[in-house]
Amino acid sequence: MKILCIGEALIDMICTDVGTSLVEGQHFLKKAGGAPANVAAAIAALGGKVELAAKIGADPFGHHLVDVMKSFGVGTAWMLKDENNFTTFAFVSLMENGERDFYFNRGADGQLKRQEIEDIDLGSFSIVHFGSATAFLPGPLQAAYQGLLQKCLQQEIFISFDPNYRNLLFQHNQQSFIDQSWNFLKSCHFFKLSDEEAMLLTGKLTVKDAAHALLQKTDGVFAITLGKEGTMLGFNNTTHIIESIVVKPVDTTGAGDAFVGAVLHQLSDKTLTGIKAMLLDEWRQIMYNANKAGARTCEYMGAMEAFKHLSSDIFK
Repeated sequence: MKILCIGEALIDMICTDVGTSLVEGQHFLKKAGGAPANVAAAIAALGGKVELAAKIGADPFGHHLVDVMKSFGVGTAWMLKDENNFTTFAFVSLMENGERDFYFNRGADGQLKRQEIEDIDLGSFSIVHFGSATAFLPGPLQAAYQGLLQKCLQQEIFISFDPNYRNLLFQHNQQSFIDQSWNFLKSCHFFKLSDEEAMLLTGKLTVKDAAHALLQKTDGVFAITLGKEGTMLGFNNTTHIIESIVVKPVDTTGAGDAFVGAVLHQLSDKTLTGIKAMLLDEWRQIMYNANKAGARTCEYMGAMEAFKHLSSDIFK
């Protein structure tokens, strides 16, 4: 069965002057990006069947995004072109430790309308993944997300969620992000959070307390990524640390998306009933494999370039 990813597809303009702020940077490299697009590419690179629903501009950058997705084997029938809005850009500064700073120039991605995706046949998908905080900004995409979520619940489709919080987008309306995220956290079967996101969404001061709150308030399996400390798996009212993979990071862009893609790819051949019946050891192995996918991604510059080095061989 196929996986459907919905959300932003955009152009990352990566500053190649490593360690230099966006204010001072002079040289930029164009790369296809966007969290749901990254997840879709990672799934396809691992051998999965996946389609992407997103809005792009009817411009050279939108055409580039379609070409990149096709090159990975991602279905692009629901990558819709907007004649009135430019393709979204994210300017990215890579610091010496591999972390990133962002500046968004938002365009077409937020214009995906609910009625434009009504004809998606969910019967051909086993999983729907909702990714990226941009969907929680005001605009048509917000309603499209909510509408598709309700369809998934009605048709008992496996729901995956990654909030991808960006302070730049919600620094003046953080509560809106939190409230909308909880709507998905309480509805989904699997979600991935960073340690910072887990504390933000629960209002707790430690990851341990945040995980405890998530176990109490949600029913899904979850993963909290902890960097070099590994990943915290939340399953059946307990938490477990899954060890990390030691690498020397070049660029952490897309590591979390590769993690999610690896999790979903490993679940895609199972029914919702089968996933709900999975045991702890099965989830531990899935998370460990996903850690390997995330670590591999950190070894290359740019998410899409890194995904070219992903394959199902990493699961062996």
